[in-house]
Order: sequence, then C-alpha cells, then structure tokens
Amino acid sequence: MADTHPLVTVETIVLVGLGGFAGSNLRYFVGLFFPGLQGTLLVNVCGSFALGVLVYEGLQVGALASETKLAASTGFISSFTTYSTFAVETVLTPEWAVANVVGSYALGFAGVLVGREVVRLFAGGGQ
Repeated sequence: MADTHPLVTVETIVLVGLGGFAGSNLRYFVGLFFPGLQGTLLVNVCGSFALGVLVYEGLQVGALASETKLAASTGFISSFTTYSTFAVETVLTPEWAVANVVGSYALGFAGVLVGREVVRLFAGGGQ
C-alpha cells in the first residue's frame, strides 16, 4: 500500500485484525474436531493452498485489491496456520516426528502447487 494516510493505515490494521480474528477462531474450531497432529496438518495444508491461490492470483490475474490480499494472507491465513504448534507436536510425538515433518512439508508444497493450478484453471491458462 503506497498511500500512508493515517486512515489507510488504521484501515489496514483493522482489516488484518479482523482476518486474524477469523483465522484464529477457525483454527480453534478445527482443533476441536481434529485434535493434535491431524488438525495441525489440516490447517497448514489448507493454509498453504489458500496462500498459493492468493499469491498466484496476484501474479496471474490481479483482480483482488491489495487490502483484501493483506487481510486474507497476513490476517486470516497467518493466524489460521501454525508453525509453532507443528514444531511442538513433532517434538512431543517422536514416534511420528519424521512422518509429520516429511508429510507436512510435502503436503504444504503440494497445497501451494494445487492453489497455483486452480488459479491457472480459472484464469484461462495463465503462465
């Protein structure tokens, strides 16, 4: 956001805060239904997919306003996903540590790539 007017800054902070509120609450509810490693893996893969869609939408389409992308990525997705919980759960479950790390990274990257392909599909081919 190139404009540094105080109201634009306040608007940005509010949008990121609202996105963060929604993302963290959804993360909490996912954890109720999928506790532990499963819930963490689910939110991180879904978040990777969503961020992939946002990034590639910006690169190939550009239809979303910068405020929307900021609220969705920095606000919602960053509070929905959780690296710290992934790290702690991995340490606390050594019998699943290798599978959790490999699976989380592989599925996270796959989520981004699927997000890219979804944008390409809806953008009519793109790059």
